Amino acid sequence: MAETIALIDYGAGNLHSVHNALKAAGAHGVKVTHNPDLVRRADRVVLPGVGAFGACAAGLRGVIGMVDALEERVLLGGVPFLGICVGMQLLATRGLEHLETPGLDWIPGEVRLIEPADASVKVPHMGWNDVALTPHARDHALVAAGEAYFLHSYHFHAREGRHVLAMTDHGGGLVAAVARDNIVGVQFHPEKSQAYGLGLLSRFLEWKP
Repeated sequence: MAETIALIDYGAGNLHSVHNALKAAGAHGVKVTHNPDLVRRADRVVLPGVGAFGACAAGLRGVIGMVDALEERVLLGGVPFLGICVGMQLLATRGLEHLETPGLDWIPGEVRLIEPADASVKVPHMGWNDVALTPHARDHALVAAGEAYFLHSYHFHAREGRHVLAMTDHGGGLVAAVARDNIVGVQFHPEKSQAYGLGLLSRFLEWKP
């Protein structure tokens, strides 16, 4: 029986591309949903996100019961979770884009403006860049070293280094992936990262944290 993968629709995700990438990676039970009850029954959960942190946080909280369902299924139920781009940033304690906005606080930290040490380095960070593993990724089955597609102006500053699986460089180090238990977030876009991204999604579909 195919697993149910809940791809969360809260008005702020690149749903079509992520849906297609999951299918290309081998998923058969992807459900694009804003239904908290379906999330409570899901075997895996994917939270995409594009745009501003505050708008995405408001959109997610605007789906009645969704945050409670996510906490129940992911934090208490322990199902594999993948956050993508702003979906990863929402895992933080707070975002500092324009106004301070509370995040889900699943992985302690905050989302800050990218401020390159070299003034010639442009923001946003856009295009292909290396994904370099940290020592904390040594025993993790999901994120691999490689090259992925990024598009963001704000970055996740994790409070604890043990939660950082991978880094990239854009005028200084930026977090590329975070993790805690059954939760992983990636700043890059696997759905735009060709073979590297499909490899990550394929491993996510098999991941048993």
